[in-house]
Amino acid sequence: MTTLLLASASPARRTTLITAGVVPFVRISDVDEDAVLAAARERFGALEPADAVLLLAQAKAEAVTQLVEAEAEIAGTDDEPAPIDGDVVVGCDSMLELDGEIYGKPASPAEAVARWQVMRGRSGVLHTGHWIVDLRSADNGGTGGTLGASSATVVHFADISDAEIEAYVATGEPLAVAGAFTIDGLGGAFIDRIEGDHHSVVGLSLPLLRELLGQLGLAWTDLWVPAT
Repeated sequence: MTTLLLASASPARRTTLITAGVVPFVRISDVDEDAVLAAARERFGALEPADAVLLLAQAKAEAVTQLVEAEAEIAGTDDEPAPIDGDVVVGCDSMLELDGEIYGKPASPAEAVARWQVMRGRSGVLHTGHWIVDLRSADNGGTGGTLGASSATVVHFADISDAEIEAYVATGEPLAVAGAFTIDGLGGAFIDRIEGDHHSVVGLSLPLLRELLGQLGLAWTDLWVPAT
């Protein structure tokens, strides 16, 4: 069985994987997202939403990779480092695009309320970046490869009332997620429909992840936890 190390604090991403038969290890990166994006904009100019989420997913995956490799080296012997939890590292990041602007997590309840007052009755695009690092040894079929891609799903928001917005924001849920909404939680009732991959809106596209793993020579079914 191939093991996956998820470089994300998102419970929704972890639950999505578990529901699909993949039980990941989890390590959270300490990436300064604002600093990463600022450095990229200084070097390349304005970023497209798909590029921004992919850049952050890569930064998270690489930060966790460096962390676990350093820990394994310290814990190992002079001849061989200790084993690393996870054959592949997967980093993800999501942002909502609306009117050409991109939005991550709202910084405050007031910002979440204002965001929903703009989004309601309209449509946006939820972009999710995915980045994979192959940590398998050469003896175990490892490629040493690293690659990524982003997915995009159109989200049509319901025309909800001010009272509904206030009640939703008061739950705290919108403050913890990109775009200030969920589709798999309390916010699901406020999404009229989507066009694209449902899982991408949750924060991790299973079809895209399967495709990326395949490019590294990994079968998706090899990640399934055997039935007991």
